[in-house]
Order: sequence, then C-alpha cells, then structure tokens
Amino acid sequence: MSFPKTQSEWRTALDSLPSTPEKIPTFFFGHGSPMLISAGQVTNSVMPNAMGPEGNLAKFLRDFGPALRAKYKPKGIVVFSAHWETIGVRHVTDYGDRNPLLMDYFGFEPYYYQQKFESKGDRALAERVVQLYKEAGQEAKLSSPHESRGWDGRTSPPHPGPGLDHGVFVPFKLMFGDKIDDVPIVQVSIENSNDPQQNWAVGKAVSKLREEGILILAGGLTIHNLRNPRQFSEQLASPDVKMFDQAITVAASQSQLDERKQSLLDLMKHDGFLQAHPSSEHFVPLYVAAGAGEEGGVQVLSAIYGAPTIAFGI
Repeated sequence: MSFPKTQSEWRTALDSLPSTPEKIPTFFFGHGSPMLISAGQVTNSVMPNAMGPEGNLAKFLRDFGPALRAKYKPKGIVVFSAHWETIGVRHVTDYGDRNPLLMDYFGFEPYYYQQKFESKGDRALAERVVQLYKEAGQEAKLSSPHESRGWDGRTSPPHPGPGLDHGVFVPFKLMFGDKIDDVPIVQVSIENSNDPQQNWAVGKAVSKLREEGILILAGGLTIHNLRNPRQFSEQLASPDVKMFDQAITVAASQSQLDERKQSLLDLMKHDGFLQAHPSSEHFVPLYVAAGAGEEGGVQVLSAIYGAPTIAFGI
C-alpha cells in the first residue's frame, strides 16, 4: 500500500475527502509538540527538525485546518488530547467565552510561554457531550475554569491550572490561526488505560455529534518515546518501530469493520509498540477517533512518520 507522505500527495488526499457536513468524519491527527511553533530551527530537543515549524507535520497542519473548515463548516469542535487523562469519568471543559491555555511543558525558553491562541467554549455543547456519555452508561462531568486539570510551566515551580493543553492549542494555532471566534472548542479527557477498547468506547459514545455539525478530533503521536529519541527519527529508529509505524496505516485501511477494528486493537501487541510507546497515552487517541467514526470508510490523509492523520467514518 502507498500512503500520502509529501505535500502534493496529502493535498490530493484532502481534496478527495467528501464534503459531508451532515455527517462529519472523525480524525486522528499528529499533534506534535511545542517545537511546531518554534521561532526557528529545533534545538535542544529530542524532536527532529521534521517536527519543527518548517517540517512536514507543520506544513500538513496548515493545510489540514482550512480543509476541515471548507469541507464541513463545523458548528463546534470536540477535541481529545493525549495530555488529558482521567480514570472512569470524562471531564468536559466548560470555559465560557474564553478558553484558557494550559502550558503544560516545562523548562522551555520564554518565547514558548508567550504564545496566544484565542477561542471560546460552549456550555450547550459541553452539556450535550456529558449527556451522550451518560446515555452510553459512562460517567462524565463539566470542568470549569476554576478547576485545575494539570500543571502549567509558566511559573517555577509549575502551578496547577485549567485550560486547553499544548496537544490542542499548539496544532490548532497552525490549523486555524491565533484566533478562532466563530467555532467553539470543547476538550474532553481520554481514559487513562492500556485497554484500547475503553478509549474506543470513549469515542463511540459521542459519535452522534457527527450528525449535529460537530467536528471530532483526537490528537496524539504514533511514535512517542522520550527515553530513546532515536525512535522519533525515521532514519535512526529501530526496525521494529519502523515496522510498527507502517502497520498502523495498514491496519486503519482495512475495508471491513471487524477486520479493521481487530487490526487496530492488535497494534498494542506489536513487537515495536513498547519501543515506540513506553506509556500508551499518545497512542490511544487513535482509538477514540476510530470509535467515534466506527461506521463508514477510512482514509489515511498523511503518513508522516510518527504523526499520521487518519479520517474515520467517511
């Protein structure tokens, strides 16, 4: 199988997406790191320059956001990130007219803490998400701007705070610009679990939103090993990790739902998985997107090493 890896190829793939605002596909996407918004070349980072501001991921995200807006004209965005895990209860942001930012990265240069991304929440959308989880037999609650959900690196030592984490606002800056005021954004926590079925269920519970004009996005990385930076490089990664990276797009592309689901679930048993993911939080958002878009076709929109983007429910 051949998948889009160059800008011309992924632009062709984006153009080929059906325009179906009446039933919007769900998307797993590579959310990158703060290095995506670096002021120059990536330095002092385990991430290669391919993940920097002029790398393929940044270029793809700049194409991805406008394509989503044009194709689907979403009334709202519900986003899941690898950087917000909870156990047993989905937390749903209810931030009102201004979504705060949680700069949940530490020891970076001041530039990275001066970044802006302006957006708003939506109480009705947040309540709808909570309702859908309860209808599916899952617990869920609203999370207010007065409730801490992580650690913010703008102070030393870091302080607890609310907000959209960097797995959301960093890629969204590239996708939508520094301000998006016409489409509300609500973030939902993923399940802290190594059982992929649980995060599949997290996504499936909110699938009805696709028919209500809501764009569902789940961000992570398919390679995330800060202990062994070589795995971030397609040239330096171990053979097992390279094979694992290739297996992801092949599994997602299975045409039959039962085969596709089993192939995706089996990825966490792949020989390269633990080398690519000492912990699973950056990988399991793939299952959230797959669950939310369980019914329908699948298309790999980009096969950027370690950070692909896959549409489910086409």
